[in-house]
Order: sequence, then C-alpha cells, then structure tokens
Amino acid sequence: MAVSSSSFSPRVFNAYSSFECRPDPDFSGAPIGDKPRVSCSRRVTASSLYAGGVSTRGLSSLIFRFPPNFVRQLSIKARRNCSNIGVAQIVAASWSNGPASDSPSPAAAAAAAAVTVNDDVTNVEDCTDNRSVQIGGSDNSATSFLRSDGSITVHAGERLGRGIVTDAITTPVVNTSAYFFKKTQELIDFKEKRHTSFEYGRYGNPTTVVAEEKISALEGAESTLIMASGMCASTVMLMALVPAGGHMVTTTDCYRKTRIFIENFLPKMGISVTVIDPADVDGLEAALNKNKVSLFFTESPTNPFLRCVDIERVSKLCHSKGALVCIDGTFATPLNQKALALGADLVLHSATKFIGGHNDVLAGCISGPEKLITEIRTLHHILGGTLNPNAAYLIIRGMKTLHLRVKQQNSTALRMAKVLEAHPRVRRVYYPGLPSHPEHEIAKQQMTGFGGVVSFEVDGDLMTTSKFVDALRIPYIAPSFGGCESIVDQPAIMSYWDLSQAERRKYGIEDNLVRFSFGVEDFQDLKADVQQALDSI
Repeated sequence: MAVSSSSFSPRVFNAYSSFECRPDPDFSGAPIGDKPRVSCSRRVTASSLYAGGVSTRGLSSLIFRFPPNFVRQLSIKARRNCSNIGVAQIVAASWSNGPASDSPSPAAAAAAAAVTVNDDVTNVEDCTDNRSVQIGGSDNSATSFLRSDGSITVHAGERLGRGIVTDAITTPVVNTSAYFFKKTQELIDFKEKRHTSFEYGRYGNPTTVVAEEKISALEGAESTLIMASGMCASTVMLMALVPAGGHMVTTTDCYRKTRIFIENFLPKMGISVTVIDPADVDGLEAALNKNKVSLFFTESPTNPFLRCVDIERVSKLCHSKGALVCIDGTFATPLNQKALALGADLVLHSATKFIGGHNDVLAGCISGPEKLITEIRTLHHILGGTLNPNAAYLIIRGMKTLHLRVKQQNSTALRMAKVLEAHPRVRRVYYPGLPSHPEHEIAKQQMTGFGGVVSFEVDGDLMTTSKFVDALRIPYIAPSFGGCESIVDQPAIMSYWDLSQAERRKYGIEDNLVRFSFGVEDFQDLKADVQQALDSI
C-alpha cells in the first residue's frame, strides 16, 4: 500500500483501517507443497527474520503502518491469497504494531513462524530442498490422460506440475541472471551432480522450463530446448550435429536465411551439402550412398511453396544409413503434424510464428530425444542465444490459444486457397490442402490440417502484384507469419530484393509471387478484401 508522504494524514490512513484479505477459495486440487521452490534463498523462521542485526529502531511507524488486525489476518488459509504481500510486509507489520525494539513482538513472531507452517501452498521452509529447480526433460506421463492437443497446450508444464510453487494460474516470470548457493558445499554438490541449479541465466530459467515442457508435451518429445529465435535454433542444431568435414542433405525450397547459412557458412567448417527437390527420394538415397551423411534437414511444409516431405519414408531411409532427420515444422505447427511420431529424430520450430501467435515475440525451439537435445544444449550454452524469461512468458501465453487459432487459420486458408484457385486474376496457388498441390496425398497422410499460409501467383508482373498487395485493407505488409493478424508479402521484394530477377528465378521466386498468412479474422471479411484487391488490378 503506497501512500504519498506529501499527502499522508491519519485521516487518509483511516480509510484503509478495514483492510481484509480475500476469502479463501476452495482448493480441491492435488497438493503442491512438495514441489520445489525456485527463488527462495534460505529457511525463514521467526528467529531468522530478525537475526543478523536487523534493527527496527529509528524507523518511522508512520511509513510502515499497517491495519492493527493485519497480522491476525495472515492465517494459513488467508495467506493463500495474500502471497504477494511477502515476508517483508510481515516484518513491516511488526514495526507498526509492536514496540520499537530489536526483538519482534509476540504477534509478529507468531506471524513469521506461521510462514514455516506445513502449508501446501506457502511452505517457505521447502526452499531448502535440493530439488529447487527442474532441469530434466518433460514428464509426458503427466499429460497422458488428456486426449486433445488443445488441453495439452493449456495445461502442460503448469497445472500438471511446474518448478515454481505459486497459487497463480499464470506462470510467474523469474527475472534473474544468476542463481546463488547457500554454502560452498552446496556449490560442490552441484558440480558433482548431487544438487540441482541453473547456476547462470544462460543455462536455464524456471519460466523458460515451463515453455519447454509445454512444447515437449505437445510434440511427444523427451526434451525441448528453446532459444532466442528460430534461426538460432537452426544454426546451433546444424553446428552441433554435423561434424567438421561432414556432409548433410537439404532441400531446394526453404527459408532463405537458412539457405544462406548452409551455403555460405557451413563450408567454412568443411561441411559439404547436397541439395535435392523435396520430393526427390531417389536423390536422397543417392546422396546417402555416396557420402557419409550426418543429417537430413528440411522444412515440411517448405517456405514459401509449401512443399511436403514424406517424413516417414525419408526417416526410414536415412536411419538405414545412419543419418539423423530434422524437420522444421514451423508452417505445420505441432497441431497439424507430429514429425517425431512419423519417424523424425528432431523437430524444429520458429516459435515466433504460430506457437507464439501474436506477432510480439521472437523464439525458436527444437524437440527430440534427451541425448540429442543435450548435445545441442551444450553448444547453446556456449554460444548464448538465450531466450529472455519475459519472452518465454509470452510463448506460454500464446500456446494456450494455439489450438483455437490454428483451427481458424486452417479453415480460412483452405477456403481462401479454393477461392484464389478459381479466380481469373490468379495464375497458380500453392497450398498442400489443394488436390493440385504436388504433395497433396503426402500432406493428407501426415497432416491433420494444412496450415494458415497460402502462396499464389498473381496474373501480372512485379508492379501489378504490388498494386494488388497495396490494395489489401486487412493484412499488414510485413515479414513473418502465423499471428492473429493477417500478413502479406511479395517475396521478390521482401526477401529477395537484393538479387536480380534472374537470380531470384533460380530459387523459383517470380515477381508475381505472394505469400499470404491468414490470421484469425472473419473469413468473409478476408474473402471480400482479397476479391476487391484482385478486382483492382
């Protein structure tokens, strides 16, 4: 309760004298008192609160005054909903309600001692437990009773168990750059694997762990590593799993920045690359027979032509030759496609897109077996592309509506793809949900929805296509995709403008290509907007 010192008066204070904690709700769920706490530094008792020379002399009782019944109201049940008050305010209450002395008043001592009562919500004493953080992989058995991905996106990593003890429905943001050890022996125990800790902010964070466990549960993965961006996840994965002098295989259609890293930077480490068409399984087999391939890495669907790879088939082929398979499933989302269940070793996402879903956060993640993720994590800890815990919170929040958003975006994109394909001003539509798509049958087999992005070619040149884009009223002209707001871009300008027209065509990028990411707006509004924009050209 903050009161301005310039305006404070006994009359003002009396307005707050009837302070009451909220009534205790019915906590009928499973007890969580045995879960580890993260940010607590030491055992808090009545004696320790006043140990170490903490003196109350000279402190103004006016500044720290609390209602006379404040301490009494901190009963075990009431504290469940007053956890934000904190131990510091219990001490403050003793300053105002008790005599000014070095020893606590009996009421304050009782209140401080009450904090260590074996309560299933606010047992501060539990913070001495060596299980102070959760660093291991996600326990997917906790979500096994949930039948739908929608329920998993809401509850995994949180209601079903998280490493932060709190009454809050939402996961707290733990803003810290380092974690301390109470004694040198505890540090030694940590170094010798007898005590758990993140140690340093680059190595982990309790908020970030919740996001990782939520994604693991959704992907059916043993472990997930979340990083500062999708490109960070891609580059760290490639450097961690492809040895110097090794060989990898990728596909022609992919995100341009990924291609630049593979073509320009991996060769500096002596890594050679075979590039094949997404549907060229024979080309993949030839590369596996000719080279000692460490990794096959591709997107499915790809960017921007939404080509699809037969994940089950290529996984069996690669595994027979000792090669790993990593699928970038950003366009598919974990809801529309389960790459790990189809046989891939790893699945990667730019969580900036559908997973975050609100065009307000950058993040990337990679999921798979604990052994492989540990290899990637080791390099990640060195390179340091750490996700900020505030960004992790936004990912957690975004995932709670992932199933609702993706359902709407799947529906809108499929319906709009059909509208576009039938329109006389559109030459060609690229969408795996259409029978005209070259991998439509593969997409039907391995996807439950075809995603929210549609690419198409307008009947016109660069300037005609730009006129169409400018005539649209709903979508933003911007990079990225997968958010609540619709986004449109002309790849020849947005992503390939530094290349000549002839160079762009080498990658299949024509001047009239448009990539449209449909948001969660009403379908009829989007349809009317696209039609009026096409009519304008």
